[in-house]
Amino acid sequence: MVEIPGHPDDKPRILVVDDEKFIRDILADFLGMEGYSVRTAGDGISAVDELSRAHYDLVISDLKMPKMGGIELLQEIAQRHPETLTVIMTGFGTVETAIDAMKRGAYDYILKPFKVEELVHVVRRGIDKQRLAAENLRLREAVSLYQVTEAIAASLSLEEVVETLHASAAEQLRADFVATWLEDGHGGYYERKQSHSPSLPEGAHFGELDVSEIANRLRRGEHVLEQGSRVPLLFSTQPEPACSTLAAAGLKVRGRVAGWIVVASHSPSRRFDEGQRKLLSIVASRAAAAIENARLFADLQATFQQTIQGLARTIDKMDRYTAGHSERVALYAVALAKWLGLDDAMVEIVRHSALMHDIGKIGCVMNLNKPGKLTADEYEIFKRHPIHGKEILDPIQFLKPVIPGVHSHHERWDGRGYPLGLVGQDIPLVARIISVADTYDAMTSDRAYRRSLPHEVTVNEIMRCSGSQFDPEIAGVFVERIDELRDELRDRGDRVPE
Repeated sequence: MVEIPGHPDDKPRILVVDDEKFIRDILADFLGMEGYSVRTAGDGISAVDELSRAHYDLVISDLKMPKMGGIELLQEIAQRHPETLTVIMTGFGTVETAIDAMKRGAYDYILKPFKVEELVHVVRRGIDKQRLAAENLRLREAVSLYQVTEAIAASLSLEEVVETLHASAAEQLRADFVATWLEDGHGGYYERKQSHSPSLPEGAHFGELDVSEIANRLRRGEHVLEQGSRVPLLFSTQPEPACSTLAAAGLKVRGRVAGWIVVASHSPSRRFDEGQRKLLSIVASRAAAAIENARLFADLQATFQQTIQGLARTIDKMDRYTAGHSERVALYAVALAKWLGLDDAMVEIVRHSALMHDIGKIGCVMNLNKPGKLTADEYEIFKRHPIHGKEILDPIQFLKPVIPGVHSHHERWDGRGYPLGLVGQDIPLVARIISVADTYDAMTSDRAYRRSLPHEVTVNEIMRCSGSQFDPEIAGVFVERIDELRDELRDRGDRVPE
């Protein structure tokens, strides 16, 4: 094989295939003078081998050659390198033979003997076609990646952001390997996710990146885009199969490198270009903001959960008889919400509302757990705890969703509840769920004024009050399926009302 020196890799690459060395050399000289990067091969088999090692924009091939002819080579190129154009040269047969080659996927044909100017003209048209196709592909990639960035920006789930980022990189950049690295909170980075193409052979692995090298280059603002022999320099343990091209884009948050995404391919004919690296950088910049938002949201969620738990325990610490009551009500209410088919978001609202349902008792200046019945005045004070709960939660914006359950959990299906006297479906669903769960736990727990009641007595009472105190559908589902939860609790070794 002969390579024409002096042509940088960004020039269009052409492979000339002919069993006559004179023709190969003539075409290589003329195309080289036209500014193309040219290599030659003496037959189809050699050409296939060369195409497996490097990317070519266009192949000029003789039709009749030993070992593998132009038609067989054309079929190989169409199957393995569909983005490469093929021009067939023939000194045998007729024009119909060349046209048949075009029907099989050839871009154009040249009849021997040919004028070099004619061949150069065909090559120019082919390269222009390639350039236009590449620009159209880049435009489609840009539109698609923009849509991906919109999806990334709309998510508050770190898992979803990273998953979308990987799927996009694998599809749009045709990457065989994708890996995302994030800050570990201790000045270093950890691999958050790694994925690879299902077409890779069994046992393929990404190797170990040189984390310090990539981090330092990204911190210095350098681009990470390597081809061929330079790719292994970015690995401390080499991938299998070897990567032929690699690009990385930093996930930058307020000027710091909070991580990066790496894409790589093992195909020798595949190479990422600067345009694709820039597209990856655009997506990475949106992903960085989304990842930061997801982390902040996760922190907020953790704070929210801790606040809810702290307030619930504050309520239950008011008296030893109510210890754990809010958490048990939440347990029963969540199970009931799932049995009713509520979605995950609604189940979480039920959980939080149940944990907070008695927060208003803080505002009741009285002994709510004295032996014996409450006096009429004490009962009227007690009945205000849903109102106090609403008043306590109203100023706290992120607790707004739990207010309906807190405010209305003592309403009754028949309208004889408090504080508003709501009837039937006018009572918020969350409150109707908590009402059943609250009653079940109150009756099956010891209180200052009585011992706990047996499970069977309690469920019979819930069914007796179905349609008067409780939503009949909710009460029915609870009674029908409560034994499932009791079995789960027993299996976990938790307390089960007997």
